[in-house]
Amino acid sequence: MKNSTEVTEFILLGLTNDPDLQVPLFVIFTLIYLITLVGNLGMIVLILLDSRLHTPMYFFLSNLSLVDFGYSSAVTPKVMAGFLMGDKVISYNACAAQMFFFAAFATVESFLLASMAYDRYAAVCKPLHYTTTMTTSMCVRLAIGCYVCGFLNASIHTGDTFTLSFCESNLVHHFFCDIPAVMVLSCSGRHVSELVLVYVVGFNIFFALLVILISYTFIFLTILKMHSSAGYQKALSTCASHLTAVSIFYGTAIFMYLQPSSSHSMDTDKITSVFYAMIIPMLNPMVYSLRNKEVKRALMKVALEAKLSLGL
Repeated sequence: MKNSTEVTEFILLGLTNDPDLQVPLFVIFTLIYLITLVGNLGMIVLILLDSRLHTPMYFFLSNLSLVDFGYSSAVTPKVMAGFLMGDKVISYNACAAQMFFFAAFATVESFLLASMAYDRYAAVCKPLHYTTTMTTSMCVRLAIGCYVCGFLNASIHTGDTFTLSFCESNLVHHFFCDIPAVMVLSCSGRHVSELVLVYVVGFNIFFALLVILISYTFIFLTILKMHSSAGYQKALSTCASHLTAVSIFYGTAIFMYLQPSSSHSMDTDKITSVFYAMIIPMLNPMVYSLRNKEVKRALMKVALEAKLSLGL
């Protein structure tokens, strides 16, 4: 690495240089991060504590919460430090590590959402065979596959980015080491690296989206055939939260990564990345808990048990 670059550290320019905004933004992002931590870790603990939530759907949801916690934590603490202490310097290796973990967890989330779509397909379209289709071993294999694909994808992009030469500017026009923002600083030819980024990310996103679209096509065809209004409502409600999470996640991912570098506006990318890296991990637990009666019941049960144990 040292033979191919003179850059030993990068400077993250962040969201704004306005000194009047540093403290308010620190407070806002601290609140977002705290809500993200409480929401996602709370969801994992809730699923572990309530035996009624030990089902394939909640197994994937607990992994989704773990991943949201992971990729939010890869970015937000450094952003908060920049606002509070003005520490915008990040070492070469720390930048590579941040890029790797963010890309890994974001990709894992993409494939987890596809796995959850298949789970919903099995639940709605093949209810009689659901327990034999979505077995514990099947769920574990799907989850392991998601993590393997995520970390392999991150290895490809991080390795591809940091084999480039960085010998001129080290000013990253972003608040974290995102792949396009770092890649644009290279003083060597990056055309191949940009193609690798677009094609690999494009394959990952569209493969996962294809699984989701096929699953939901069968789900909606099955729903249309239902004669019971109760069954119709139940099928819709079981898919609503997942569809909301899918729409939010893939909309921002496609906007961020599947456009040529000449079309990138750094200011627009920053705003999109705030939503992608910080808001989505905070929203997912809310989406699944507010729209899910089973999660609400489990939360009330845990709260009641805690109240009784404290003698209140």
